[in-house]
Amino acid sequence: MADATVLWEACAAAIQSKVSDVVWQMTFSAAHPVAADDQTLTVSVPSSVTLDRIEGRYHDLIHNTVSEVSDDQLTLNIVVRKEAMDDLDDLVVDLPQFDATPPSTVGQVSSTSPITKGHTPPSSSSTGYTSFTGRLTFEDFVIGSSNRFAHAAAQAVAEMPGRSYNPLFIYAEAGLGKTHLLQAVGNYVLAHYPTKQVRYVSSETFMNSFVEAIRNKQLPEFKERHRHNDVLLVDDIQFMEGKEGLQEEFFHTFNAIQQDGGQIVLTSDRPPDDISTLEDRLRSRFKMGLVTRIQPPDVETRLAILRKKSEQGRSGVEIPDDALFFIAENITENIRELEGALTRITAYCSLNQEKCTTDLAMTVLADLIRSNAPLIITPDLILDRTSKLYGFSRDDLTGASRRRPLVTARQVSMYVFRELTDLSYPAIGREFGGRDHTTVIHAVDKITRLMAERREIYDQVSTLTSEIRSGN
Repeated sequence: MADATVLWEACAAAIQSKVSDVVWQMTFSAAHPVAADDQTLTVSVPSSVTLDRIEGRYHDLIHNTVSEVSDDQLTLNIVVRKEAMDDLDDLVVDLPQFDATPPSTVGQVSSTSPITKGHTPPSSSSTGYTSFTGRLTFEDFVIGSSNRFAHAAAQAVAEMPGRSYNPLFIYAEAGLGKTHLLQAVGNYVLAHYPTKQVRYVSSETFMNSFVEAIRNKQLPEFKERHRHNDVLLVDDIQFMEGKEGLQEEFFHTFNAIQQDGGQIVLTSDRPPDDISTLEDRLRSRFKMGLVTRIQPPDVETRLAILRKKSEQGRSGVEIPDDALFFIAENITENIRELEGALTRITAYCSLNQEKCTTDLAMTVLADLIRSNAPLIITPDLILDRTSKLYGFSRDDLTGASRRRPLVTARQVSMYVFRELTDLSYPAIGREFGGRDHTTVIHAVDKITRLMAERREIYDQVSTLTSEIRSGN
């Protein structure tokens, strides 16, 4: 069920970005994931009216989305739930036809669509779809000396949006948890302030939407969508660097939300003063609230993160403290690498039915322990090594073909991108022919699971990672 939920969340995010709010609420919001296997994703809807509407009007949209997100030709099976739902379909039997396809969806990041004030926004329990791409909360965030202040500031903002630290500007290097805190704010507000409008967006998505609005003469709709929110969460604000028109629009969006008493939270990989070509009026507004940094985690925090991840794991493999301490001492770059190291060890133990020891961890992670002069790992290097290992060309890996062996190679490569680089999900998607970030999320989740179930997948990931790190 967990896999079905993750997959449907990714599909729902993509679908919601392609239809109007009315169509989403009336047609798709009540769909729930039921089950998923290697061939089929099953989704339930509340009535035959909803089923007929989806299959009649939005057949290509929903089926193509499932295929694109899974990237391995999963088919979609829609069934009608037996239990009674609300009377929504009886009240609205026939909706006007809407254009379900936006001008462009390349590189988009999922965002919550604003909900009309006075109405309860969709939640995971009522719609089968959680807001945001992840299920990140404050409870899941491991607090240490490196991030304690940023965590406290984010929680204060979530508890009283618009009343303290406005804007809140969090900066950190990739993989240290700034996006986790950003989404935790959004999930907390949605859970405790059901009437508030919350929107999560990356600066890249903001830019893409802005460009398309200009191209299609839809600027009023764009402004309405972004300026009328109680909480606006913007990830990777540094990508507005050097884009004068985009900065101009965001300046007015920023002012509109603040003047209405709304809360703004921003993340970046550097502080406002270090974002070159950022307009002074924006820089001053970013600094008018609270600017806080997340430092790289110390060994105690890394150990606490590993313990929490180990406890949350479903592999059944027990990792002793001395093995966790070995990982924490030797994997120091960021949290992504910590999680990747832990995944590799648990997968190895699960496949070989071996008890985890420090010696085993040293052997399994030998290629991950970096020297004093680590190799610079680039997208080109990963794609070249993947091409060499699997025998597919780079054009094949980044192209549209979904042949099964090629899909596996592509998904393994995406997993390694996530483990060995600082690239975000949207950035990885761009390296693979402009795929949506939800496709990358699904690939990473799938390979993480398969590493503990299939020896050939584990061996392929290990071999590819080793060759990339060795430079061979």
